[in-house]
Amino acid sequence: MSENPRHRPHHRPLTRGGEFFADFEGGQDPALVTEAADRAAQVLVRGARGTDDPEVADRVLHLAESEGIETIAEVWSGATADSLAGCLWRLFLLRSWVHADPVTVAREYEAGLTLAPVARVVAGVADPPGPAELRTMVDEVLRGIVASDFADVLFRAAGFARVVAAGRAALPEPAPEHVQRMLLLSEQLEAAGHTELVHSLS
Repeated sequence: MSENPRHRPHHRPLTRGGEFFADFEGGQDPALVTEAADRAAQVLVRGARGTDDPEVADRVLHLAESEGIETIAEVWSGATADSLAGCLWRLFLLRSWVHADPVTVAREYEAGLTLAPVARVVAGVADPPGPAELRTMVDEVLRGIVASDFADVLFRAAGFARVVAAGRAALPEPAPEHVQRMLLLSEQLEAAGHTELVHSLS
C-alpha cells in the first residue's frame, strides 16, 4: 500500500459508524469500544456463515463504503495482526487501496509476477492482471469473508501483497519503506492464516 494509515490527513475521530460503537453499552469507555469492535469482527466473520441470504457477502464487501474507511480505522486499526479485527482492517485497507489506485496496483503486481510465482498462484488473479482484474480479485477475496474459509481469504490476500511487494522492489527507484510495508502486510496475513487453520482467530 502506498499510503501509511498513520500518516493520513486528520479525520474526525468518530464518524457515523464510530458513534455506534461509542454508544454501545456505556458510551466512550475505550475498553467498551474495543470490546464492541471485537464483537463486531466476530459477528462479521463467524456469524454470517451458513446464511442463505446471497446479499450478505455484498453487504460485507461494501461495509467500508457505507460506513467509511475512517470508521473501520477508528475501531479496528489498533487491533493486533493476529486477531479477527486486525485482519479485517488489513483486508479492507487493501481493498480500498486497490480501488483507489488500480493502475498503480496493476503496474506493481505485473512487475512482481515472475518474482513470486507461488504467491501469484495463491492470489488467483486473472492473466493479464489489469486494473479491472485486480479490482475483481480483491472483491472476491472480501466476499470470501462470508462465502469461503477465512484462512483461504487470508492466504489469497497475503499472496497478492507478496507479489506487489516483489513488484515494488523491482521497479525503478523503489521506495524501501513502501516495499517493506507491503511485505510486512503479506507476512502478517499469512501468519494469521496459519493461526486460523490451527485454532481459529479471535
